[in-house]
Amino acid sequence: MRKILMLGVLAVLASCSEENKGYHISGTVENATEGQQLFVSELNDTNTQTEIVDTVKVTEGKFELDLPEKETPTISFLTLEGARGNVLYIADNTPISFTVYPDSLYASKVSGGKDNEILYNYMGKIRETNRKMGEARSQMRKAFSTQDTVLLKELHQAQEDIAENDKVDKKELVKENPNSIVSVMVLQDMVNTQMYSTAELKELFENLSPELKQTSLAKTLDQNLKNLSMTDVGSKAPDFSAETPEGKELALKDVLGEVTLVDFWASWCKPCRAENPNIVKIYNKYHDKGFNIIQVSLDRPGQKDKWIQAIKEDNLGKWNHISNLMFWQDPIAAQYGVRAIPAAFLLDKEGKIVGKNLRGENLEEKIAETLNTEIE
Repeated sequence: MRKILMLGVLAVLASCSEENKGYHISGTVENATEGQQLFVSELNDTNTQTEIVDTVKVTEGKFELDLPEKETPTISFLTLEGARGNVLYIADNTPISFTVYPDSLYASKVSGGKDNEILYNYMGKIRETNRKMGEARSQMRKAFSTQDTVLLKELHQAQEDIAENDKVDKKELVKENPNSIVSVMVLQDMVNTQMYSTAELKELFENLSPELKQTSLAKTLDQNLKNLSMTDVGSKAPDFSAETPEGKELALKDVLGEVTLVDFWASWCKPCRAENPNIVKIYNKYHDKGFNIIQVSLDRPGQKDKWIQAIKEDNLGKWNHISNLMFWQDPIAAQYGVRAIPAAFLLDKEGKIVGKNLRGENLEEKIAETLNTEIE
């Protein structure tokens, strides 16, 4: 009888264990409206969009919700009804608590789980780096207005030191946390900054645990790194084609000159638009010597008119333009490992990549060098 009773207890405990699988979120919302909704969303398997998985109402300024167990740590978000932005967190089957600030969701507090601790330490360092950079830029503007060349040189060096420290911090985080999904997120940030060699990034990726490499986010990163390898300096540029503003199919191989600039941009990209006058100036100088350009636009679906208008406004009509009008889902950008714009690739007459992400004087110098001509 006692044995039968014990088996019954074990069965109940096993049942309770199954029911309790998952993770729990709870927290407070500052100055919340009674019944205001919080939406829980997750990054989808393609890592391109978020999907709402559950909602919870705020009652007396508080909320709590049980969510399904995660097979692997998942990048997740809390979005508050009527508020802009979201609260980023990692769902890793540990209880997570939040203090949500509706007027500044990015400043909300998240605690619970090792991954979230790593994530928010990282985000804190990013904010501090941005603050220091902002201060340095402000001081440089003042020094420039007074033509204080000594101070300008010191501030320029200070900016380089800040950037170098940031690079070191990112690399150390990835090395020290080979089992954390945050390391994959940081590595993707490093890819986007275009400040690291492909060899550096691949070495850091190889350091990740085998389990972490099986996550969809890591698989996406792995493919991005493979694409980067295909577009390293010295590699043959992958061919591509898309429609021109006139609706005709145009391929890279059809426009190769002695030197060709493949420039990824968009009408909505302010840094791209700011660089366009320099590209126009360089084109006017070197086109007669064999310099060609093909610009690949990452404009949004249904916004062909904005793309064409930007070409007109920036006086870019002398060279070739193509676009799939697919925003960040553009297959050519994916093929070239482009995760941020502007992004540029300089090719020789054989289609071999001889330079990447060159701007201003550096771009002109490389073009003149490849054309074996003097800078005009």
